[in-house]
Formats: sequence, C-alpha cells, structure tokens
Amino acid sequence: MFKPMWKALVCALALSALSTAMAADPVIIKFSHVVAEQTPKGQGALLFKKLVEERLPGKVKVEVYPNSSLFGDGKEMEALLLGDVQMIAPSLAKFEQYTKSVQLFDLPFLFDDISAVDRFQLSPEGQKLLKSMESKNITGLAYWHNGMKQLSANKALREPKDARGLKFRVQASAVLEEQFKAVNANPRKMSFAEVYQGLQTGVVNGAENPYSNIYSQKMHEVQKFITESNHGVLDYMLITNTKFWNGLQPDVRSELDKILVEVTAHVNKEAAQLNQNDKQRILDAKTTEIITLTPEQRNEWRDKMKPVWKKFEGDIGADLIKAAEASNTAQ
Repeated sequence: MFKPMWKALVCALALSALSTAMAADPVIIKFSHVVAEQTPKGQGALLFKKLVEERLPGKVKVEVYPNSSLFGDGKEMEALLLGDVQMIAPSLAKFEQYTKSVQLFDLPFLFDDISAVDRFQLSPEGQKLLKSMESKNITGLAYWHNGMKQLSANKALREPKDARGLKFRVQASAVLEEQFKAVNANPRKMSFAEVYQGLQTGVVNGAENPYSNIYSQKMHEVQKFITESNHGVLDYMLITNTKFWNGLQPDVRSELDKILVEVTAHVNKEAAQLNQNDKQRILDAKTTEIITLTPEQRNEWRDKMKPVWKKFEGDIGADLIKAAEASNTAQ
C-alpha cells in the first residue's frame, strides 16, 4: 500500500524539481547584426546586453553576434522569423517586402539632417511604422541611428554627371536602385560583408555609407574620394519576432521596454559623435579626399534624384511623404 504512495511522492517531487529548474532557465535573446562592434549599432547591442543582464539577472541572457558572425545580410530576417535569433536591427532599406511604407526612409534628400529624422521617427506617423509588420510576425521596438549617408567613389563626385557609368553598391532596395539610376549610375546589390572586397577588386566603384561604416569597414582604404552629400539616412529598425515578444512574461517585457528606451537614447546620441570622430580618423589617414559640396551643387544632386519620390509615392503614400518632409521644419 505504501509502495505506490512512495512512488507517487517521488514522481511528484521529481516533477516539481524539474518544473523549478525549467522556470529558472533564463530566456535567451540572440542578437545578430552585420556591422562592427565599434559602430552605433554594435555599441547599442553591447549596452543592451549589459543592462539586461544587470537588471534581469538569471531571467534573461543576451548573446550578441556582430559582423555577420551568425547570420549575414541575406539570412538574418529569415532567421528571426524562424526563431533562430530573437533580435536583429536591419537597415530600414531591408523591409520593402514586408511593408512598402518603410521605403520612405530610402528616398533621397527627404530629410535635411538627423534632427529632422528624429522628429519624424518620434511622430505618430513614425511610431505607427514600427507596428506596421505585426501581421508578418515582426514587431518594431525602436529606431537606431547610424547616420546620414555620404557618397564614396574612386573619382571625385561634385556634380551628378560625375556619377555617370559608375557601379555603386546598394542594399536590396528598389528605391536605392532608382536613386542611382537617376544620375545614370549602375546600382549593384551586394551584402554588407562583401563591400570592402567588392570595392577593392573593382566589382563596384562606389558606395553610400555613414562615416562610421566607411571607417569601421576600412572602405576609406579602397575609395579615393568621399562626397559629403548627406543625401539620405542609414538607420536601423530594432525588431523582434512578434510571437516571441508577446510570449514573454509581462514583467520581463516591461523591463526590456524600459531598457530599450534607455539604450535607444544612448545609441542615437552617440551616433553623431562617432560619425564625426570617424570622419576625422579618415582625414588623418590621408587615404581619401573628402569633398564638401556647395549649396548649389547639393541642390543639383537633389533635383536629379527627387523624381524618385514620385515613382514610389503610390507604394509609400503621399501623406506619409508629406509628413516626413514637414519634419524638416522644427516644431
């Protein structure tokens, strides 16, 4: 009589111990990205890891995989949707197959400066875009700055005609392809990890990047000229798998939200300084001439590229473009 009861008690204790052990296992967040740790995104990922493990000890563990060490440009979104990673921060150019509206950020010369980008991203229209892909199992958590893009090439680019016939590396973005076609250049899709070699071997002649990307990937060693065009923004959307995020304990998710607000403020503040520092490092290296456009030259580039807006107005939405353009005027 006592033997079955004893067995039942042992089983109950074992199940209780197993349940406790399982409850004690921390949530693992694999954060994969494709850039160097010295960039704004790289630093943001490390700060996120640090704060999460300080404030949610034993509950959440963050593993950071920089420089395409886990998944490259072309695979990270698939990995997120499959649950192989829990957090990535792709360039805003990477979302066109999930929502056409985010193509807005690729429109050339839409934003005058990074302050205008901030104003739009914090606006109701900008915040709405973060939630625009939840039906596709993608939840946007924040916008992270990298910075305004500059043109680099192995010939001086002062006027749009100087770009004629050059092969520019672009992300997989229809808007960015049209941007370069507008100045009679040839866009070439290429993953970020391949850009240095592509420039070195002449597969492409030019690219567009913030200074932090140019310096961290040593592109200034294989590009003779950089034109400070500030023609577009290269920002990231920090995203997670919607099912994973909604499946977290409410208290854990709430704390992660608070941490992300703090990390985002830090990333966006530091991005501008890091780009300025890396610009100076490029100047100090003396491998590359940085060209400053006159207001007239910049307007000429803008006039040549602005017709791209009209081509994508139907996909993006005229009202959204108007709201973004209005952000150039400080409220």
